[in-house]
Amino acid sequence: MQHHQMTMQQQPPPPPPPPLPPPLQQQQQQQQQRYAPQGPPPMRSFSPSGYPPQFIQASYRQERFRQPNFHKNSMEKDGGVINHPKLAVLQIEKGPRAPYPGPQMGSGGPPPPPMGMRAGGPGVPPHGYPANSKTRESGTSSMPRTGISPGMPPPGMQGPLDRKRAANEARAPQQISKPKKKKKIADKILPQKVRDLVPESQAYMDLLAFERKLDATIMRKRLDIQEALKRPMKQKRKLRIFISNTFTPGKPEGEDGEESVSSWELRVEGRLLDDAASSKLSDANKVKRKFSSFFKSLVIELDKDLYGPDNHLVEWHRTPNTQETDGFQVKRPGDNNVKCTVLLMLDYQPMQFKLDQRLARLLGMHTQTRPVIINALWQYIKTHKLQDPHEREYINCDRYLEQIFECKRMKFAEIPSKLHPLLMAPDPIVINHIIVGPSVYNRDRKSVDRMDGPDAKKTACYDIDVEVDDTLKQQMNSFLLSTQSQQEIATLDNKIHETVETINQLKINREFFLSFAKDPLEFINNWLISQTRDLKTMTDIVGNPEEERRADYYYQPWVQEAVCRYFYGKVQQRRLELEQALGIRNA
Repeated sequence: MQHHQMTMQQQPPPPPPPPLPPPLQQQQQQQQQRYAPQGPPPMRSFSPSGYPPQFIQASYRQERFRQPNFHKNSMEKDGGVINHPKLAVLQIEKGPRAPYPGPQMGSGGPPPPPMGMRAGGPGVPPHGYPANSKTRESGTSSMPRTGISPGMPPPGMQGPLDRKRAANEARAPQQISKPKKKKKIADKILPQKVRDLVPESQAYMDLLAFERKLDATIMRKRLDIQEALKRPMKQKRKLRIFISNTFTPGKPEGEDGEESVSSWELRVEGRLLDDAASSKLSDANKVKRKFSSFFKSLVIELDKDLYGPDNHLVEWHRTPNTQETDGFQVKRPGDNNVKCTVLLMLDYQPMQFKLDQRLARLLGMHTQTRPVIINALWQYIKTHKLQDPHEREYINCDRYLEQIFECKRMKFAEIPSKLHPLLMAPDPIVINHIIVGPSVYNRDRKSVDRMDGPDAKKTACYDIDVEVDDTLKQQMNSFLLSTQSQQEIATLDNKIHETVETINQLKINREFFLSFAKDPLEFINNWLISQTRDLKTMTDIVGNPEEERRADYYYQPWVQEAVCRYFYGKVQQRRLELEQALGIRNA
């Protein structure tokens, strides 16, 4: 494999660095002797406590407030020369470069660099390259260690900031799956500062107050409607029943040998009569009920002498699978008048009961539901002051209640059980009808007329009272089940919340730039103080704010070494980024 060569061109040396304090000069001499190329010294154990704690804090502080484009500006300045008294003059030309071999883990070797720095090779101090040095390297390329990002410390040497960063990255997928925050009414209110800046926003606040009143009114009406729907909402209507019969004469035996017998057909139909209130409703809102839906059972009893004991009853009873119909019809042979009785049992919803004759006279009702009967009995007890004044759960019966319930005293809890034998099934509606045959006696002419053919139809009408659901109940149900308006309101609410959030963000941006424009120095100082406080909270660093706010604190001996180590780490990171950009790989 053919390798490119890399040459290190020597640049004019930088100006001499300022003299270091005696402790640092002695430490530097020890490091140069330790990293001398004549042979690896025995390896010493590394202890983080060997470095001053101020250095650790300064490293995190510099990491927090670094400039984003620092590496770019530093490397591009002066043709790739980094002007620092402690760093070597470095210029990279085209061609691969071999990495510095790191310290071998064994019986000897230099200690590893501090946190945030990558280890160099023998003869390379942790804070930079020796000045005026020229190194010849092989054509192999360097590769970063697996699982370690450029410029990042190894897993075993991570600090609190690195551990928090890794924990935040691990929690990122969980935060994505969290449900959205529920919007609140208070999120739609504009801050007072925005209202002061924009006087027109008062119109929005007025609309917001009106919206709250409107929402409260609608919610109260919804609750009222829900309570009203729990109670039976019935209205009395007239049901007109049509009972008609037609006669079909028989045919004599003809040439074809067919002979038919005379027969009649009875039809029972009905419909609701439209009153003035219901006629105002549009036809689209009307729901036509089938005739059979008003009844629980229907029985037609014919003349037993004519049709015998086995064929004189026609019955219909409601079942769970019953199909509703508009009428009933019965067809039988015969040409004589037939007496019939139609029994109709109304389907009461809710169930109604017929009261005992004595209790009906006492309460003034014939057929009613159980709750209405109990309420009427309670009103009678209160009116006549039959409740015991000392034992309130007892009722002292008067002579009428004593005859009905057959006791002089009873408890409130005993009323339902004592009412049960006094309530019976309601009476059916009985209609007596005569099925007219083909012969009709005309009294005016004193003669008998023959009415033959299917057109000879006789109809009788009967009106009965029935209870139907109030038409308003259907409108109430439609109002409660309507979701179209709710979806539209929710969409508009989301738009309002988003607009208010945008306004709040713009307000924050305005305050940010306005405070910077008024006093840039004070703004930057306050911002640095705030960021430093946040950094200490994140990294759990405990410092002395009183010492840190003084300039003398940053002229201590450890600051020079901390700066060198910080720049060394950045140079290492930049070098690895350039190697990756140039496609340098190990052979």
